[in-house]
Amino acid sequence: MSSDIGVVRGTALYIGALLGPGLLLLPGLAAHQAGPASIVAWVVLLGASALFAVVFAALGVRHPSAGGVWGYARAGLGDRAGRAVAWCFLAGVIAGAPIVCVIGGNYVAELTGGGVRVAATTAALLLLGALGVVARGLRTSSTVQFGLVALLLAVVVGAVASAAPASAAANWTPFAPHGWSAVGRAAATLMLAFVGWEAIAPLTTRFAQPRRQLPVVIAIAFAATTVVYLALGTVTVAALGPRAGTEVPLAALLTLGLGDAGTAVAAVGAVVLTVGAVLAYMSGAAGLARALRTAGAQQSASRTGPGTGWGAPVPLPESGGRDLRGAADLGAAVPASRSGGRDQGGARPADDLRGTMPAWLALAILASGAILIVPLATGAIGLATLVNVPTTFFLVVYLGCTAAGWRLLRGIPRACSAVAFGIVAVVLGFCGAALIPAALVTAAAAVNRKRPPEPADRLTHHPAGTPLKAARSRS
Repeated sequence: MSSDIGVVRGTALYIGALLGPGLLLLPGLAAHQAGPASIVAWVVLLGASALFAVVFAALGVRHPSAGGVWGYARAGLGDRAGRAVAWCFLAGVIAGAPIVCVIGGNYVAELTGGGVRVAATTAALLLLGALGVVARGLRTSSTVQFGLVALLLAVVVGAVASAAPASAAANWTPFAPHGWSAVGRAAATLMLAFVGWEAIAPLTTRFAQPRRQLPVVIAIAFAATTVVYLALGTVTVAALGPRAGTEVPLAALLTLGLGDAGTAVAAVGAVVLTVGAVLAYMSGAAGLARALRTAGAQQSASRTGPGTGWGAPVPLPESGGRDLRGAADLGAAVPASRSGGRDQGGARPADDLRGTMPAWLALAILASGAILIVPLATGAIGLATLVNVPTTFFLVVYLGCTAAGWRLLRGIPRACSAVAFGIVAVVLGFCGAALIPAALVTAAAAVNRKRPPEPADRLTHHPAGTPLKAARSRS
């Protein structure tokens, strides 16, 4: 395996995995839930993000053959824990794709004045269109991926610059109008903006000198995302005041500087970002589904023996890290084209999905869209509640990986794992009813007593995207 990632490209990959179209929605939802105190949730989660960066970088460097979130959880906690993490990751993608479509739908509804039904109809059309494209064949382009990230940054920077002059100190009072518990609920919503570090952990083996280059890359990526998040969260509250709780915050910010044209700019940007992101999410879900199906086909018919259940570490395979080129990295939301182009055998990247989306996966995404979008259209459920569904799945993934990090790592990374585990557990407590589907998926994975195979080179795929990330999209 050649090492072909330097500091500049590595930084771009990391930033691309951490930023996504969720920024078009989440600042407004957080402000609606907690008012100006939502900035506290931003700061706390930025601190947690630094811990996640340390944990996943250490896992990627010290356990390169683990193969992404499935492998990390399995190595530290056992077979069934690994499967639970993998299926929660997949469920998060399935639940997240319709939510991303709702983002685009909301901005179209804002432009046309059509209301929630137009938003839901647009979201459904975007979802169906994306499914049709993926079913007919998709090849993810690294140029397109980076272009989407650049577009997102341009929209965010333009919104912040346009609205900043309208900031007023009076908009910060009262600071916590809904009480301090609302900060926890806002943190649960915002957590989806901080998923992505797990997606790029397998790339650590692609650096020529990871122990020297990684700290620089992570520091720059963390600093860049911190500036973007804090600037957007701060200006949303300071400039919009009582209107900060809108579901189209960037349209509201751009309107302050550009007038009605700002709404049109935001709508076009939101639709483009939505389409690009949801295609990446479906690409990622298809890759992970294929790998899990391969794992199931290779399972032993015997029941799990001693040392393969919850909490029993599984020795890592000795593959020298070469599986990360073709990627047995279940849960790594970096497309092949973004993480090295061709696989070990020189074949096309595994995100060339011509005819490879399983029928059950397409049906699952359609069902997820119906379950999540229809209640939104009828007013039976709010968008913040819907966002918490994929968020909770990814929180379970992070809970498993940080617990595994505590068992697998030593020194500062182990301490970071422990603190991060505590933060994730606390945030999970504010997810409410969204915990139910995550608990059901986790339990279903736990009762499967068959032993999955070791993460290996033959499970080659590159899941492309974490919900609400250009992913992460996680990347």
